[in-house]
Amino acid sequence: MNKSKIVVSIVLLVYLSFVVFQFSSNDYWAQVFDSLLLPLITLAYFIGDAKKNLFFTIFLLCYSIADLMIFVTDLIPYQMYYFVGNGLYIVAYLSLLIKILKLVSFIHIIKNFKLHLLVLVALNIYIAYVLQIIVNPYLEITNEYITELVYDISMLLVLTASLLNYFYRDDKKSLFLFLGSLSIVFSEVLSVAYMYVAQQNLLSFLTTTLTLLAFYFYSKQSSLNNEEVNQYAS
Repeated sequence: MNKSKIVVSIVLLVYLSFVVFQFSSNDYWAQVFDSLLLPLITLAYFIGDAKKNLFFTIFLLCYSIADLMIFVTDLIPYQMYYFVGNGLYIVAYLSLLIKILKLVSFIHIIKNFKLHLLVLVALNIYIAYVLQIIVNPYLEITNEYITELVYDISMLLVLTASLLNYFYRDDKKSLFLFLGSLSIVFSEVLSVAYMYVAQQNLLSFLTTTLTLLAFYFYSKQSSLNNEEVNQYAS
């Protein structure tokens, strides 16, 4: 068994541990195991044989470090924890966004997917509006509110870019990128519901499961190459 398969096996064990503690209402250990999942996936990516992409690497590292910050919550002020952690997530999403945009021909997209763009813009505005409605009673118009807004926008831009990339390339790699982005957006929406609406074990379980699924799709696409695109397709 190679090193990456060993790490994958550890990921599954950590995930099962998270599930057990979550449904046992042991929030502390559930959060501990939850925070270890994505750093372990990042480790599997680094020791794997796939060619490394700079922006995807930054995405994995920033996301993993932000998750691991749970271990220093009692050692640093809350404001530092909040802004540094969310800042890392935003950088992670922006790095992934850059990676995806580098794969897309904007001229081809504008020429062939005008209606798709309009629908996606409207959908993004609606989702961002719903998320802000949820958090609005808990946050004033402060730096935290602005951070939440930037966070949501960067996340939704990743989903939009990945879907346009799939329309543009229509191959397995772009499909995995889109499925990963879709999973992570659903995960983030459920995470907001868990934090601000109802802290139910099922919501936490679904949030972590969807995030794990998202990183599975992202890891799968990293081992694939893009197929050539017919630039003259209508």
